[in-house]
This record gives sequence, C-alpha cells and structure tokens, in this order.
Amino acid sequence: MNHTIWDDSIRNFIKQAGSSSPTPGGGSVAALIAALGASMTSMVGNLSQGEKFAPIQPQVAEVIEQMSSLTVVCEQLLYDDITSFNKYMHALKLPKMTDEEKLLRKNALHEATIHAIDVPLRLIEVCRVGMVCTHSIAESANKNVISDLGIGAILFEAAAQSALLTIEINLVSLKDLELKREYSEKLSSLIREIEDLKSKAIQVTRERIMH
Repeated sequence: MNHTIWDDSIRNFIKQAGSSSPTPGGGSVAALIAALGASMTSMVGNLSQGEKFAPIQPQVAEVIEQMSSLTVVCEQLLYDDITSFNKYMHALKLPKMTDEEKLLRKNALHEATIHAIDVPLRLIEVCRVGMVCTHSIAESANKNVISDLGIGAILFEAAAQSALLTIEINLVSLKDLELKREYSEKLSSLIREIEDLKSKAIQVTRERIMH
C-alpha cells in the first residue's frame, strides 16, 4: 500500500485535487469522504463509553473496529482510483495500426474500464457497511455527539453517490451489455439501501436532538 497520499497534508491534497492534474480526482475524493464518515462514527463510538453505555458496549466496540477496518480500505481505494485512471490512460495510448494491435488495445481498454468500475463499486460497498454501523448505534449512542453521527451518515451517502457518478461515466465505455446490466442492478440495490439507512439515521438523529 502507498501511504504517501494518506500521510500528505489536507492542504496539499486539496491543492492537488483542484489542480489541472486529473489525479487525485473524484474517486479519490469520495474515498476520503468515506474515511471522514468512518471517523465521525468512530468518534461517537469512542464517546459512548463508561457505565452509562455498558449495555451497548459490545455493539459499540464492534462499530469502532469496523470503522478502523473501513478506513484502511478507504486508504487503499484512494490510491487504487489513481492507479485505475493511469491504467486507462495507458490503454488509450496503445498503438492501433495493425489488427493485432487493435485487438490488444481493445482488450486493454475493456480490462481498464472494468477496473475503473470495480474500484468505486468497492467504495460503495464500504459505504453500505459504514452506514449499517452508523444506523445501528443511532438510537443508543451518546446524545451529546449525536449530530456527529448524523454527519457520518451524510458523509457515507455523499461518498457513495460520488462513487456512483464515477461508475456511471465509466459504464458508458463498457461494451459488454450483460455485464453492464449486472452492474446497474447491483448499484441500484446498494444505493437504495444506503439512501434508506441514511434517511433513518438522520431521522433518529434529529429526533434525539429535539428531545
């Protein structure tokens, strides 16, 4: 794993993301957003400790552990998004003079497109797990930081929706119609579940803020 990106300053990452360089791009930004969502959920878990929260300690401990694991995956996906883009650009530049070269280039582009879809798809799956965890402690976590848990839910959904756009622009290039259909069905199911969990988590958050 390449830690140079994760260990970089926030200022430098934002500067690079806003520059004319195509990387880090939207996929990497989405991975960072998901990691921030995990950090908010983890923080709420860490602040839901002690005797008052003893009945939910096993659940909270599991959520904190999950958030730690998801953050590691997000780091890898941030890096993978950059390598995925570079792989696609490399395939585009392959020679196409002969029939053999055209075939090799076509196969390379197909493989690069699949990779460019699979990376953000894995991120959406991460967001689903994160959202399940966030929602699972919404009713019982420390009320004093419940707004931060709601923010975690919002960030997980934002990361998932961002990753979805990255997938959609790459799906256009996918020539395998059956595979495209399979991706679309899976994405529809994942996003629907994430949106539903986010709505429920935010509803609980607002109810607990008001009462």
